[in-house]
Amino acid sequence: MIDAIERKIEQYIRELNDKRVLSLYKKLPKGKRLRTKLILKIAGESLKVIKTASIIEIIHTASLLHDDVIDDANMRRGKISINASEGNKSAIMMGDILYSKAFFELIDISPLIAKVISNAVVELSLGELADVELSKRFHTDREAYLKMLYQKTASLMEATAEAGAILSGKPREIYRKYGRNLGLAFQMIDDILDITSDSKTLGKPALHDFTEGKVTLPYIYLYEVLAHEDREYLLSLHRKKLSSCEALWIKGAMEKYKIIEKSYREAKELIEEAIELMESVGERDLSNIAKAMIEREF
Repeated sequence: MIDAIERKIEQYIRELNDKRVLSLYKKLPKGKRLRTKLILKIAGESLKVIKTASIIEIIHTASLLHDDVIDDANMRRGKISINASEGNKSAIMMGDILYSKAFFELIDISPLIAKVISNAVVELSLGELADVELSKRFHTDREAYLKMLYQKTASLMEATAEAGAILSGKPREIYRKYGRNLGLAFQMIDDILDITSDSKTLGKPALHDFTEGKVTLPYIYLYEVLAHEDREYLLSLHRKKLSSCEALWIKGAMEKYKIIEKSYREAKELIEEAIELMESVGERDLSNIAKAMIEREF
């Protein structure tokens, strides 16, 4: 069924009747299609479900194109990013084209689903703006970080699960909550892996988040436990290209104060709540998706 969705996505792209857009699309690496798997497990395999999943994946791809431009990212899923190979202007316009096509197709699904997903894209864009602002300086505002995380990542996952519930006539709030928790935990784990994994596994440089200015949960927690002198040293490394010694110092401090374990527990609590929600309504497959997320290594 994933193949059917890939074909539908390509059909939507070909309908634009533009060779340049098709060429750029073919250069985009495919992700894990987590949102696709989610909606299929919730709502089944009808044509309307396939269309909705395809539209959501197109929206997600558009957001990543813009995200890479904002972050000056050269890699995406182990491949050269579109902004690096084709330039920022092409990446931005490709993102805009994909957003526009997705919204055009969304109208035919249902007004309610169009409203749910469109609102998620508004949240996503607000989260991207908040991420830019938060990355300008080192901060310790955990609540601002979590709000940004919800908007930028969890909102679309939340909308995907809710759309699946609407399509299948299931209780929206339970699946909405499940999707929200899944999205928050997914990004928390990503933030942890940026610190603990190597560049080959990540498909981008390790500790990339910190060097580009992002202050994720582990760094907030690390700052809280450091002595004054070490806090100042951590601040001096923010938004800096790190030497191997500086990177080792950060990783060593994280290990010394068990910061990764603390951050992981927070993500795990969200996943455990998501698992409990799905098991309460007999959704074993969705429960297993959540379990796999907390155990992933890349």
